[in-house]
Amino acid sequence: MSLKSRIAGRLQPLAGALALPLALTLSLAAGGAFAQPKKEVTIAHQDMLVPFRTVMESGELEKATGYKINWRMFGGGGDVIKAMASGDVHIGEAGSSPIVAAASQGQDIKVFWILDDIADAEALIVRNGSGVASLKDLKGKKVATPFVSTAHYQLMAIMKVEGVDAKGVNVMNMRPPEIAAAWERGDIDAAFIWDPVLSKIKGNGKVLHTSKTIGAKGFPTFDGMIVNAKWATEHEGFMVALVKALAKADAQYRANKAKWTADSAEVKAIAKWTKADAKDVPPAMALYTFPTIEEQLGPKWLGGAAVKAMVSTAEFLKEQGRITEVKPDYKAYVTDVYLKKAMGK
Repeated sequence: MSLKSRIAGRLQPLAGALALPLALTLSLAAGGAFAQPKKEVTIAHQDMLVPFRTVMESGELEKATGYKINWRMFGGGGDVIKAMASGDVHIGEAGSSPIVAAASQGQDIKVFWILDDIADAEALIVRNGSGVASLKDLKGKKVATPFVSTAHYQLMAIMKVEGVDAKGVNVMNMRPPEIAAAWERGDIDAAFIWDPVLSKIKGNGKVLHTSKTIGAKGFPTFDGMIVNAKWATEHEGFMVALVKALAKADAQYRANKAKWTADSAEVKAIAKWTKADAKDVPPAMALYTFPTIEEQLGPKWLGGAAVKAMVSTAEFLKEQGRITEVKPDYKAYVTDVYLKKAMGK
């Protein structure tokens, strides 16, 4: 073997030894790059008639953040909570009742925006011909509502307030589309539900109570936007942009209610995303109250009363056997951090 060959043979293992750390370094560098937060998010929405649907239609949030947004529609807040618990959904819309159920079970979520004060947008309505003229007449009747929803919470609350034994009422667990179909067939006598189903069944029934009247008796409800707390921390920029978009949409609605008619682009967008009839959207939206930024941050909502409402809701859920314990404090499940950052505070 020539001297040149012997030298080459000795250098080969050395080259291999040097190559290994280099490859490892490159691999680690690549791993670090892939560890960066992925610019993709799945957001769960329901059929609530809210200004946020115009943001979904416009694509403005995607343009502002560069994120790919997967919009997924669910039939109820309980389903949204389950999807978030599984990790399939990062951000979701849910009523105060399912939100409290999730918090009480220790789910890592934060309420960061009050989507709406439900006010008169949910109602206990009885079907014409059912023979129900008052709450006491519900004995032996079939009343449908989505279980663990805000409507379910208020239905049970008002029956308790007015001395109606819930055990004597056939309270049935149905999702909104199922309620609409059952009402059409005459299978149920009453329902506690929201729009767009509420608008569809009102023509053949009368309202006994609304969420506003029951709220005034000490049982207020709201729809909120919730987020997986860990995900939110890792994607703060997106969260701030989302809150800005929510605030902008609500402000535009409050300032232009009269212009949001059935043939307006805004109402058509809301109808598209909720599968509602456009003509039903304006009157249905008028039943909600959409808090201003100041109200969101104030004592009425994120600044205090939202937590208080969560406590009373938790007590109801425990009575119903839906949760095993009431947390000593629900403040840990509410945050105004992203709203304050959106306002430059």
